[in-house]
Amino acid sequence: MLNRVILIGRLTRDPELRYTPTGVAVTQFTLAVDRPFTNQQNEREADFINIVTWRQLAETCANYLRKGRLTAVEGRIQVRNYENNEGRKVYVTEVVADNVRFLESANREPASGGGMREEAPQSRYGNQRSQQQDPFSDDGKPIDISDDDLPF
Repeated sequence: MLNRVILIGRLTRDPELRYTPTGVAVTQFTLAVDRPFTNQQNEREADFINIVTWRQLAETCANYLRKGRLTAVEGRIQVRNYENNEGRKVYVTEVVADNVRFLESANREPASGGGMREEAPQSRYGNQRSQQQDPFSDDGKPIDISDDDLPF
């Protein structure tokens, strides 16, 4: 059996972070995914798909995703049900994501290279970018390395 889905779309609202009674983080958001065709009025329609993330990924999504950001989601489809206040059974279909990739930076610049490129190390594990100058830039000067520094 196979239950795998990959979606690319834009968030319709900021992610909502909550914690279970045992302290596990869970985030929910909705992804608007364009359909590959236009309707009779030559307008594009979209599907609005509920996404759920858990644990560290949930906290990362809550910290870095915002309404309107282009995002790729990979996960599985899940159907659950519950009984509402009126006693009716309600069915919910959602994607439980195990991989979320940020396809745009916060200021809406598309990620270079296209495709499902992960934005620096932030997309799964938080923003770990350093604001310091690149320690490996040589500023046009020769690099002083002795033979003892080489591992071979």
